[in-house]
Amino acid sequence: MSQAIEVLKTSRKMLAPYFENYTLEQLNTIPKGFSNNLIWQLGHIIVTEQLLVRKLSGLPLVVSDEIVDKYKKASKPEENVTQEEVDQLKELLNSTLAQTEKDYKAGNFVNYTEYPTSTGFVIHNVEEALTFCAFHEGIHLGNMMSMRKLL
Repeated sequence: MSQAIEVLKTSRKMLAPYFENYTLEQLNTIPKGFSNNLIWQLGHIIVTEQLLVRKLSGLPLVVSDEIVDKYKKASKPEENVTQEEVDQLKELLNSTLAQTEKDYKAGNFVNYTEYPTSTGFVIHNVEEALTFCAFHEGIHLGNMMSMRKLL
């Protein structure tokens, strides 16, 4: 099994309490000095894994196009999310990774379209994509830890 998937599982366990420990208002608040909020960070983590791991491998996404558009790179919160959307993202946090793990174990990741990240790292295959996602989630978890102090 991919060590990166295990790291991502740990990351998601650390992210899950944000859904429980913060009110809808807090999740939607953009702290001073930031361009997004806690719920955007969570949605962005989910969408990034979907795009870098699944889409570039030619596998179907587990999330809707609407979710992708709302949380993809270079997006920002345009409106407050509802509790229903928070609940949907809470479920997607683990279900998306579970589907990726299932597909990984089944050998469904055969092809990969090389992708140069904004950090300068070029991803060549699904293993590298999973590893990069773990790095990416760590960055956003750090952002969230900083944000929570300002709420």
